[in-house]
Amino acid sequence: MSRQLSILGLNHRTAPVELREKLAMTEGRGEGVLASLLTHDHIEEVVLLSTCNRVEIVYCSREGPIETEEMTGFLVEGTGLSVDECVPYLYSFENREAVRHLFRVASSLDSMVVGEPQILGQMKEQFDASVDAHSAGPVLHRVFHKSFSVAKRVRSETGIASRTVSVASTAVDLASHIFESLEGRTVLLIGAGDMGETAARHFQGAGVKDIMVANRTFENGVALARELGGTPIPLERLSNYLPLADLVVGSAGGGEMLSAKEVKGLMRERKGRAVFFIDVAVPRNFDPAINKIDGAYLYDMDDLSSVVEENLEERQREAVKGEAIVEGEVDHFWLWFEKLGVIPTIVALREYAEEIRNQELERTVAKLNGISEEDRIRIDHMTRSIVNKLLHRPTSVLKREVRPDEETRMLSAVRKLFSLEDEL
Repeated sequence: MSRQLSILGLNHRTAPVELREKLAMTEGRGEGVLASLLTHDHIEEVVLLSTCNRVEIVYCSREGPIETEEMTGFLVEGTGLSVDECVPYLYSFENREAVRHLFRVASSLDSMVVGEPQILGQMKEQFDASVDAHSAGPVLHRVFHKSFSVAKRVRSETGIASRTVSVASTAVDLASHIFESLEGRTVLLIGAGDMGETAARHFQGAGVKDIMVANRTFENGVALARELGGTPIPLERLSNYLPLADLVVGSAGGGEMLSAKEVKGLMRERKGRAVFFIDVAVPRNFDPAINKIDGAYLYDMDDLSSVVEENLEERQREAVKGEAIVEGEVDHFWLWFEKLGVIPTIVALREYAEEIRNQELERTVAKLNGISEEDRIRIDHMTRSIVNKLLHRPTSVLKREVRPDEETRMLSAVRKLFSLEDEL
């Protein structure tokens, strides 16, 4: 087989973030690297993949894989890094292994968080950029589009993405079980911590209507409330606003800010309507005894983390099914790829036969003085049909799945019999 499919790259498992960010194909640099790669005599097609977790060169070459050091030279172009600095962190895949790797990446089986959906969109975007740059040809078109369909199949036939695996999104899921809908609910965020802000944004995405922000430093609370499109409230007036909140998120430093006794009073004021408390602060903001109060549902970081861990384990179990799907799809794709070596011989054979047909057709028509155009079309159709029928059987045999050594002997025989060596 003359064509070779290869991948050279690094990811979150093999290289630290400091190196990945230096090698990232930022706007402008990616175009330059693609242009440089296309100047290589043996590279026919190339696509660059660059995310926060990976940088990869996917390429199709004529003469087998190119030396790692040479390809790394393209990877470090314009970064100030040396080839020797990067080589220890790199991996490479050839042919079937390259196809398997690409299918696994698209299906998020190779992601830091198995089942995350972002990678597929990133791959599509970067493949489109390579198409626009005219660097992706028929082989990479086929393998990338196949990887997209494999990813869709893995997602639809397994539960790989059915469980949330972040603290913030898990909190939203749990709250959704307590309330019929989060549409129009109100969140009270106590503290301006990053985790609390993230949770608040997730609740907004799920339909929460209003967000109130209480913080020890009122100015910081005002700033965060402005970012969230919410309302700042003074911390000392917290008890006045608590009854309005359906979801209370604690992310303030300094320990306990809400006791079980206060929540009992709150529940009386809310006439028993449920309140969901999420304590993402360490030390905790909410008294653990709150969870014993009817209508009050409290989850702290340990609770949320244990749910995340369970969900991760479930995803890993589903990933096994995904791997089986990928393996079957690799086999199907590889049958197509292996036959690419047959195609030039088949094309050359058909061109040879077509050339003879056209010569004989013109010679015959010239001798038949006064032949009508209708009769000429009939003769053309007849000769074309004869050629197609004669070539059908040998073409089918060449396309059939056989051992590589048998295929090589058949191709060699056909090329010699019909003097096709000069055509290839």
